[in-house]
Amino acid sequence: MERFLSALIIVAVSLPGSCEICMGLSYSPTGYEECCPMCNPGYYVYRHCTEYSSTRCAPCPSSTYTDTHSGLEACRRCTACNSSAGLRVKRECSSTSDTLCEPLEGHYCTDPIQDGCRGAVEHTKCKPGQFIKQQGTASSDTVCGDCGNSTYSDGTFTSCRPHTQCQSGYETIKEGTPSSDTECHTSIIGLVLAVSAAVIIAVTVILTAYKKAGMMV
Repeated sequence: MERFLSALIIVAVSLPGSCEICMGLSYSPTGYEECCPMCNPGYYVYRHCTEYSSTRCAPCPSSTYTDTHSGLEACRRCTACNSSAGLRVKRECSSTSDTLCEPLEGHYCTDPIQDGCRGAVEHTKCKPGQFIKQQGTASSDTVCGDCGNSTYSDGTFTSCRPHTQCQSGYETIKEGTPSSDTECHTSIIGLVLAVSAAVIIAVTVILTAYKKAGMMV
């Protein structure tokens, strides 16, 4: 007798209009008492089930999707990867999965989700007087460092460079700063010495040529 009563209860629960809580892959439409079978991923409910018919499902239209079994009456709209939000498409939307976005080149994600990103901003640009201590990635910003004494960077270097030391015969016309190199220029004395050296070399070459010509005669 107990088995017979249990079987009756199971049958009653499975009949339309008899379930209070839908179990498994089923749902209860608003205003309905019965439990309807859910639609598969990639489909939406075109018509709810009735006492005499099952749920009718239809494929998701273009640019929409459902990624789970559901009783949705419309598919979800695919996410747009907007460049204004610093994003580009990583994986195109399909009828069973949403679009996945990733940061544009030179950007990093500020709102990460599993396997994707919902918002990104441009990497920080190091200022003159700073060097790139750590390059930015798709998940982290650029890290900048400051140049120390006697070094400089225009903001694009990966390390600070030492200031140029003006050699003999040159004079410093502008001292180096953290953002610029030293500027050197030939001094007057150095110019005179350079010209004198050039003249001496030229005279030496000419005299040598004359001597060789005399010996040949």
